[in-house]
Amino acid sequence: MDSIFIIVGFVLFSVVTFYLGWILSTRLGQGKVANAEKLAEKIVSEAEKEAESLKKQKIIEAKDDLFNSKQKFEKEIQNQRQELEKQRRQIERNEMELNKRLDHINQKEQDVKRLDQSVRDRHEHLQKKQEELDKIIETQNERLEKISGMSNEEALKELKENLMSKAKQDVAQMVKNMKDQARLTANREAKEIIISAIQRTAADHSTEATVSVVHLPNDEMKGRIIGREGRNIRSFENSTGIDVIVDDTPEAVILSGFDPYRREIARRALEFLITDGRIHPGRIEEVVQKTEKEMEEVITQLGEQSMLETGVHGLHPELVKYLGKLHFRTSYGQNVLKHSIEMSFLAGLMASELGLDPVVAKRAALLHDIGKAIDRNTEGTHFQLGADLAKKYGEGPIVQNAIAAHHGDIEMISPISALVQAADAISGSRPGARRETLEGYIKRLEKLEDIAESFQGVSKTFAIQAGREVRVLVQPEKINDAIADQLATDIADRIQQEMEYPGQIKVTVIREYRAVDYAK
Repeated sequence: MDSIFIIVGFVLFSVVTFYLGWILSTRLGQGKVANAEKLAEKIVSEAEKEAESLKKQKIIEAKDDLFNSKQKFEKEIQNQRQELEKQRRQIERNEMELNKRLDHINQKEQDVKRLDQSVRDRHEHLQKKQEELDKIIETQNERLEKISGMSNEEALKELKENLMSKAKQDVAQMVKNMKDQARLTANREAKEIIISAIQRTAADHSTEATVSVVHLPNDEMKGRIIGREGRNIRSFENSTGIDVIVDDTPEAVILSGFDPYRREIARRALEFLITDGRIHPGRIEEVVQKTEKEMEEVITQLGEQSMLETGVHGLHPELVKYLGKLHFRTSYGQNVLKHSIEMSFLAGLMASELGLDPVVAKRAALLHDIGKAIDRNTEGTHFQLGADLAKKYGEGPIVQNAIAAHHGDIEMISPISALVQAADAISGSRPGARRETLEGYIKRLEKLEDIAESFQGVSKTFAIQAGREVRVLVQPEKINDAIADQLATDIADRIQQEMEYPGQIKVTVIREYRAVDYAK
């Protein structure tokens, strides 16, 4: 029973507690809902206010943008209007200018028409005058024919002859005046350049020789050189191609031959045999072959030395050997290699003075006689052989032409060729550079005088200064001053065509008129 009361009491307590809790929670929920509704109303109110504010702000910004765009558009419209106004004004000015030009052209056209009419009138007037003049000339010609007794053709022929004679004299005088004027400048400058080049260049000159002397330690060595029954000397001469002359000259033998290169090989070989002491045919052949190989080195060294001395570089090794071989060649007693070195300096100096390439000039001058290193064993002239060698070993066309043209046999393609020819004449004509036989010298002078005397109006000729000048005396009644100047040119041209000579020959024509009378 107690337990029932307890249970009933507990149930009632639970029911009451639940009810109280429900009432309490209901009241609390209603308070929260009220608060939430108030908060929501507040948030909505604030959001509406903020939205209204943003709306006003955006409206203001939109109005500002619209205002700015309107101002910008109005400004652009204004600029375009100004530009259009400028263009309109420019078009108006151009139109005015075109109208002025059109008026000017119309005026010019009228002037041309008036001028054309004037020209036609003058032309008609001139035609009338020409007809009148022709009638007058015809009348005068008829009167002249009657007076002179000559036909029109005969008078015209005589007039032509007189005019041609007068024209020849005038032309000769003009040529003389032009040449005199040219000589005042060209000759002076050329002489200065050549004299400057000669003064700054000096080279040795050798004397031509066909023998070499080999000194012996004693006269007993002569017998060893000859050998038993002359077999040593025969073997030596066959190996070298040089004659050995053993005479009464004490302690010396003579090597004779026209090839200086072979003679030098023989001299070196004989001196080595004398020093070695073993002289017999087998040894002689061995020494000669060895000396020939040594001479290859010698000529290479001589060629390289000439390149170093002149400042010419880059020659083919074979050209260097041929260049060194020129040391053992002579021309009219002048050493060809020394002559080429001297020419290289002369051509280089003259090229520098004239504004040409001195390197090419020096190179061409150094190689100009390279053909003489092989011309004794090969057919052809030394200048053509030299040009072929230059082409074979890679020299340029200017160098080839300078070598081939330095004697004037072919046409020159460059001023360098003319400089090489001039340097050759200067080096060859220097006093003491070359020599020739007395017989050849006399024949050259006689031929020089004969050429000058072959011209009409020449009375006497004299070759002077060892053939470097010929003076020509002319008859003054047949040759005037202008023709005398032309005569000098003709004689010089004839000498160039018919003679060979070193250097240059000066032709001086002298015209002297003497009036003689006697007081009685």
